[in-house]
Amino acid sequence: MRTGRRTLRRTAAVAAGVPVLLSAAPGHVSASTAAVRTVETAAAAETRTAPPALLPLTVTNRSGRGEQTYVYVLGTNLRTGRLGYVDAAGAFTPWPAGANPPSPAPDVAIPGPAGGSTKSIKLPLDLSGRVYVSFGTKLKFFLTPDGLVQPAPWAAGDPNRDILFDWTEFTYNGSGLWLNTSMVDMFSVPQAVEVTAGDGTRRRTGDLVPNGRERILDAMRNQPGDWAKLIHRRADGTRLRVVSPHKGIDTGVFSPTYMDGYIREAWATYRNTTLTVVPFADQPARKFLGRTDASGVLNFTDASGNRVASFARPSTKDVFGCDGRLQAPNDPVVGPIARTLCAGLHRSTLGYVHTQPTTDASRFYKRTVTDHYSRKLHAHTVDGKAYGFAFDDVGNFESLVHDGSPRSAGITLTPF
Repeated sequence: MRTGRRTLRRTAAVAAGVPVLLSAAPGHVSASTAAVRTVETAAAAETRTAPPALLPLTVTNRSGRGEQTYVYVLGTNLRTGRLGYVDAAGAFTPWPAGANPPSPAPDVAIPGPAGGSTKSIKLPLDLSGRVYVSFGTKLKFFLTPDGLVQPAPWAAGDPNRDILFDWTEFTYNGSGLWLNTSMVDMFSVPQAVEVTAGDGTRRRTGDLVPNGRERILDAMRNQPGDWAKLIHRRADGTRLRVVSPHKGIDTGVFSPTYMDGYIREAWATYRNTTLTVVPFADQPARKFLGRTDASGVLNFTDASGNRVASFARPSTKDVFGCDGRLQAPNDPVVGPIARTLCAGLHRSTLGYVHTQPTTDASRFYKRTVTDHYSRKLHAHTVDGKAYGFAFDDVGNFESLVHDGSPRSAGITLTPF
């Protein structure tokens, strides 16, 4: 079965222009994302080959741009819980102690590939984190006594705001590699990810349709409402990125009540109609039944009639962040139900499709009030897969590759 996603715990004062802070404590995923972990059966674990201690990872530059690129491999050592960085040879080094106010982190940039070329690096086993790539300028990271301050370019005071960059996310452990593109916070640099299995089988996802980046940005610019305000331009006119509506709410450029009417209608629907949640595709008999009570709380019972979860009506920000009143703990009941509700609201199927999740993508994003950011990302990918919001993996619509015994992996910066 599929489990909840994990990332590093973060605390950020975005409104004050403070970038994302990642502490050493692993925690539940919030609006920022990490790769999906899959639980293997004991039999599968026994038959597969153990992942190599150092996994070859190539970064290929097919962007068509001429700037110098810089690569950063940052993450958490899963054995020790220490935050650190990796050099091109795959050696992990913990970060030194930081300070208050945050002190500059050491320069750990790996010279990236020039246009049309490839940079080969090694990914060590038992690491979970991000691979950043920037164009033209090195990224600026900072350290506090509690952790690493990562770029948050949606915040006006962030020193990386005018840099063209993006990242992919990964987990590499004894169960294999999970590697995914992520647009949960923003979309900037089109990338594809791939993994090659021990038998030579190759899986790839993340490719955009031709001229996909410009088409996404144009579509956001032309979407009525606050959506165009999510696009960031540099002084030279370069469209650097489009940020998610959740980040737009954080920074005051997107309406914090955008979804409120739809959410209210969805919760009201289940006063007289039962919502059936079947969160595990491989356990179709495991169902949770939801009804909204007189106080506006959506309560769920299990097959025995026991109440197992309750959700007060969330805010627009809760939905776009899949957090707050939709917070999804890494447990076998409340978290899976919360993930399902959040996905249904983003895709505007909740309140209309009464068994959730639905995996019929033809029914997604059909309402006027919907997550148009995620809709446009999915619409401009070759295979329809994208990580447009934190629980876009519900139903397997995320841009993720996984293999339990990988031979190699790759990240390609595709044309734009």
